[in-house]
Amino acid sequence: MNSTTAPGTKARPVTVIGLGPMGTAMAGALLDQGYDVTVWNRTASRADALVARGAHLAPGIGEALAANELVVLSLTDYAAMYDLLGPAEEHLAGRVLVNLSSDTPEEARKAARWAADRGAVQLTGGVTVPPSGIGKPESSTFYSGPREVFERHRPTLETITGTTDYRGEDPGLAALFYQIGMTMFWTSMLSYWQATALARANGLTASDILGHAVDTANSLPGFLAFYAERIDAGRHTGDVDRLAMGTASVEHVLHTHADAGVDTALPAAVAALFRRGMDAGGATDSFSGLVELMGKPE
Repeated sequence: MNSTTAPGTKARPVTVIGLGPMGTAMAGALLDQGYDVTVWNRTASRADALVARGAHLAPGIGEALAANELVVLSLTDYAAMYDLLGPAEEHLAGRVLVNLSSDTPEEARKAARWAADRGAVQLTGGVTVPPSGIGKPESSTFYSGPREVFERHRPTLETITGTTDYRGEDPGLAALFYQIGMTMFWTSMLSYWQATALARANGLTASDILGHAVDTANSLPGFLAFYAERIDAGRHTGDVDRLAMGTASVEHVLHTHADAGVDTALPAAVAALFRRGMDAGGATDSFSGLVELMGKPE
């Protein structure tokens, strides 16, 4: 549930650094719940609407860090964090950096060590919703890092998204879960763009195929659950499907796109992966065996 502040009670103060759409939404959600919010952004004018609502605009990055123990970072990546915080690192001691910037698990671990060397603690976060989902009880964020620090600041974090999914002490785990989601999201959306391009090449619109696309997407959870158990058991037997049949299918998909004059880069990449499985001797196994190929470089 979202954190609320009793009448007459001042909420714990927090600093938000980075006022793109996401950071602005986070600062706004905190203000909505009565938090004492200090903000800073390289382009100061982005803070105008928040200041009008009661936020304090720090004159510089050092002042923004010095203002509060809890500092929420919403930046493009971790390189931006070093660029911004590096010149003001003397203000980092004693700070809790809730780093909600997107980057790799290894970068998250590296940043946690960098913060610790300067007397700060990092909580890594991976927000699973766009700015429109910030402040909503059904939205969620992955977190990892020191458990005690997470629990101490959990009410504030629950103001940003109602669900805080703690994944462990390793600072890279939240970034890992976030990137797993992004792996599926971007690839899935590209498959929809691909299907839409094919439809348009054949005189149909995105609206014409929407129902079929939604039905196809809604069928996937059952497949995910079915194959997860078999993958974890290392069981890729061809009792329910066979890679040879799947390869024939993806080849048909590829040829359909070629015949329609549609870009074939994505279906060709899929077909190439299936052919690798065939070349590795997996013709009579399940196509879930491809996960073993994908777990190592080609």
